[in-house]
Amino acid sequence: MKSYREELWFNTPHRRGYINITDQVERVLDKSGIKEGLCLVNAMHITASVYINDDESGLIQDYDDWLEKLAPHDPVSGYRHNNTGEDNGDAHLKRQIMGRQVVVAVTNGKLDFGPWEQIFYGEFDGRRKKRVLVKIIGE
Repeated sequence: MKSYREELWFNTPHRRGYINITDQVERVLDKSGIKEGLCLVNAMHITASVYINDDESGLIQDYDDWLEKLAPHDPVSGYRHNNTGEDNGDAHLKRQIMGRQVVVAVTNGKLDFGPWEQIFYGEFDGRRKKRVLVKIIGE
């Protein structure tokens, strides 16, 4: 069995952002040469997420609105975590809800998605450089 590892880097201009990274993950898969196996895509930061869903702007805005209702950024005094001097307690909770990683089957050298599925990077405490791990194993 072979394995291949690569990091993708992101620096969103705002505190929250959602980036479709499917094309980037597909390029990594192509470089790996793996035709049958599994592809792990993992946010390497505790205030960011990787998830799979539809690339539809209304849905992405619905996610953002919903997450902000569940864990609003303000008031920052509402989070014990922020007593450390940070202001990102909400980002940790949003990441927990949206998830850390996804695993996608690789079949015939392609990501084996269901209809409309795409891979997204969700950022909840942006404006700094962060990375996503892509690890592919198989033959």
